Amino acid sequence: MNRPAALLPTRRAVLIVAGLAPLALLLAAAAPGAWIAAPALGGALLVLVLLDGLFAGALEDVRVIVPADAEVGEEATLTVLADLVRAGSRVRPEAALACDPRLAPGGRVELTLAPANEAWSGTAPLRPTRRGTGAVSHVWLRWTGPLGLAHRQISRVLSDSVRVWPNIAPVRSPALQIFLRDAQFGLIARRIRGEGTEFEALAEYEPGMDRRRIDWKSSARHARLFAKEYEVERNNQIVFAFDCGQAMCEPIEGLPRIDRAVTAALTTAYVALKAQDRVALFGFAARPEVATPFVTSSRDFARLQRAAAGLDYHPGEPNFTLALSTLAARLQRRSLIVLFSDFTDPTSAELMVENVGRLVERHVVLFVVMADADMARIVSAPVTGMESVAEAVTAASLVRQRALVLQRLRHLGVRVIEAPHDRIGTRLLDAYLAIKREGRIG
Repeated sequence: MNRPAALLPTRRAVLIVAGLAPLALLLAAAAPGAWIAAPALGGALLVLVLLDGLFAGALEDVRVIVPADAEVGEEATLTVLADLVRAGSRVRPEAALACDPRLAPGGRVELTLAPANEAWSGTAPLRPTRRGTGAVSHVWLRWTGPLGLAHRQISRVLSDSVRVWPNIAPVRSPALQIFLRDAQFGLIARRIRGEGTEFEALAEYEPGMDRRRIDWKSSARHARLFAKEYEVERNNQIVFAFDCGQAMCEPIEGLPRIDRAVTAALTTAYVALKAQDRVALFGFAARPEVATPFVTSSRDFARLQRAAAGLDYHPGEPNFTLALSTLAARLQRRSLIVLFSDFTDPTSAELMVENVGRLVERHVVLFVVMADADMARIVSAPVTGMESVAEAVTAASLVRQRALVLQRLRHLGVRVIEAPHDRIGTRLLDAYLAIKREGRIG
């Protein structure tokens, strides 16, 4: 049952009382017989506060429109509607909402309502910082009387929630859609010729073709240059493996690394499905947590998005030995494994390097790591004292150790992508297309 709106003094009324109190004391000291004026003024002010609260109007209904779904890092809109009766033009209702901290900083959203048609309306942006389900649990509405001395306030319990999904904004981007329409891995149902490993046909050589593809025997027989055309491999297996441990849950530019990795992976997965390859997701921390079957059609892309939404955030270190051995046992044929991970020092990366080295013996492994902008900033910062010198030396040492680990991976035959978070998706997509053209997966 909804309680009636409470009537409370505003800050202006409190300041007036605080200002009149010293005057009442001076009046009582100067003219003791006029002491009755002080309580009279207080009573008059109390009457004004009550009247101002009564003339503020009454609330018939308040509604909160919460978006059912949102994407991490993308803005969603929350709307509050209030039906106020007999509210004057000077009324400015304000609303505050309590929500899950993943939806708004501090778990609090504030907004001001303005007249709209027959109701008062206000909107506020929500920018989720983590995946999962975030509750919107409470709403408070306050509106002030015409004199600004009193306001009415109500509170309502809400049972709304927002499902926060992985961000797939790059998949919807016009640039990617144009690429899929016009590139050789586009939407047109045709045999894909020109590059790959499986011989398809001979075509007359044209300037710009790779000279290594010239078929000299056929060219000599026809007295014209002919080049071999190959069919690009399809039906390859691509597995996107996510380290969900502590290092990947650290924020970078406001969002956890794991969420930025998921966005890059889903973008490449969408292109891979359009190229008629098979895609699966694998997530692990102390133990494997998410392992999807291979998806073969772009119509099932939503299944990958739902599975990625289930990747949780873990404060502990990942178990690479258990996770990567489990993944290797699931794969019955040569596959492209895209591993998203991060590390802080060579010691914590030792097991990771050892287990990735075992995968390379049978599969193509692509290791994706985001460049640490904070470390680079500390190294290049101007020296202002001994403290900054110590920070720069420590950061430079960590950067060198990180480079050594990545170099070890390259020596093992792992392809390494290290790039800023806003370029990691493009770099991953380029690497996938390059590996596919080389025909190294099948």
